[in-house]
Amino acid sequence: MSSDPEKLMSKADKMTKLTLTRWSADWRGATELYEQAANGFRASSKYEKAKEALEKASKGQEMQASPWDAAKHMEAAAALAQKLSIWNEVADFYRKASELYVECARAQPASDALGKAARALEDVKPEEAIQLYTDACELLEEDGRDQMAFDLYRACANVYIKLEKYTDAATFFLRLGVAADKCDATNSQCKAYLSAIIIYLYAHDLTQAEKCYNDCSQIDAFLKSDQNRSASRLLTAYNEGDVEEIKKVASASTISNLDNVIIKLARKLPTGDVTAVQMNTNDDLDEDDLT
Repeated sequence: MSSDPEKLMSKADKMTKLTLTRWSADWRGATELYEQAANGFRASSKYEKAKEALEKASKGQEMQASPWDAAKHMEAAAALAQKLSIWNEVADFYRKASELYVECARAQPASDALGKAARALEDVKPEEAIQLYTDACELLEEDGRDQMAFDLYRACANVYIKLEKYTDAATFFLRLGVAADKCDATNSQCKAYLSAIIIYLYAHDLTQAEKCYNDCSQIDAFLKSDQNRSASRLLTAYNEGDVEEIKKVASASTISNLDNVIIKLARKLPTGDVTAVQMNTNDDLDEDDLT
């Protein structure tokens, strides 16, 4: 048999088409040829043609009721699309791979495929990356694998921070905290809550930071944690307008053990006039606090 990938593709295409003399498609034979052609094209760095061969090989595996192998080929095609900077195909192919893994009842690889797409698109299509990360998290949540989603929550929050969508970023850290609570991952839970509070402070939203702190402090594990003490010291320093104390707490070891993106935000605190914050907080207390 010829090893020329172009000839292999041509022969495989013929095997999938019905004619007067061929009443059924030979998907098994064609798929083997598509796979061989893909290898040949890749070896000669013809990535566009290799991608096309992998797409057809994936369809061939689907036609043979083999979604796992079909998914593997779609992932390989997606990786080539990324190499070629064809970003819409990167998303489409990884999504297709994910759907095929779901057919196999395999939530982890289905989520992993979406995560790969999201990472590939973070810089070029950040909004789409966020949706992919979100969907990847939900696949694991629905399968009761919350602990496997921790890195996805963080990655999605990081993209939101790059886009300066701080409320959304904080929300994802809070989701991480909830997931960690389900898994009894107390350290991850407390770090997530402190991270959310720091994000609100970086956005200079002291009201939301305090609300977040109070809500999270209803959880016993956080109430007794080093992360809670750091958050409390930060909020007290803000309310007292103590810039030096804010900087001191932000540089302490508890915050230095958070994710790098959060450490960078903390090191820039305070981002606004804490004297003004202090005055506004006092005004709010005078007018609204009836306790």
